[in-house]
Amino acid sequence: MIPVKSPGELEMMRKAGETLKKIIDELRSRIKIGMATREIDTIAEELIKEEGVVSAFKGYRGFPANICTSINEEVVHGIPSERRLEGGDILKLDLGIKQDGFFSDSAFTMILGKVDGRTRSLVAATKKALELGIAEARRNNHLSDISWTIQNYIEAQGFSVVRDFVGHGIGQDMHEEPEVPNFGLPNSGPLLREGMVLAIEPMVNMGTWEVRISENNWTAITKDNLNSAHFEHTVAITASGPEVLTA
Repeated sequence: MIPVKSPGELEMMRKAGETLKKIIDELRSRIKIGMATREIDTIAEELIKEEGVVSAFKGYRGFPANICTSINEEVVHGIPSERRLEGGDILKLDLGIKQDGFFSDSAFTMILGKVDGRTRSLVAATKKALELGIAEARRNNHLSDISWTIQNYIEAQGFSVVRDFVGHGIGQDMHEEPEVPNFGLPNSGPLLREGMVLAIEPMVNMGTWEVRISENNWTAITKDNLNSAHFEHTVAITASGPEVLTA
């Protein structure tokens, strides 16, 4: 069953989204070439504590950090380490928090220095795909309308959507029903209802959609070692249309 939030619960999720956006904006402003990803995690931990909230990721199924930092061919679930950011890298940063019993989740891809045109197009297309997917998160649309819109746009740009990882419902649990794939046919799956909240997150590869899991048993890497991009927002279905809680 897909949870439907009450007006009061949605207000709590708005607050969690606002807090997460504040943390991400500040964190992003501090990221620089030459930093180790572990340093970024330390800053994130400090910002989370300053806001009086809890990291949604640290300790989740044993994950050892507050954020996921995935670089270049790493798709998602990168573990912060002593690896330093270099010019020409693209960094995917994923962060979630729990505030007053409700979760919020968001991710972005950051270009560091100069990258080639194809990589820049990959990042731009992934961000645009998220926007198009969010626009479909409306009452009485099918869940798959989000999925199909993302896939259709991405494949028209010559890229591919990851199949192994998908978006999800979110609320009092980090991962709730339903799964939100970034691929599928339109006009299928459950109807979207007012009060549902989804974490929509296209993960897009430059080459094949296939991934492999690294030796740390967490980080997903493109099978062909080409770049990948990732954007995510927490989105509520409302009477007036989609409401992005983390924007």
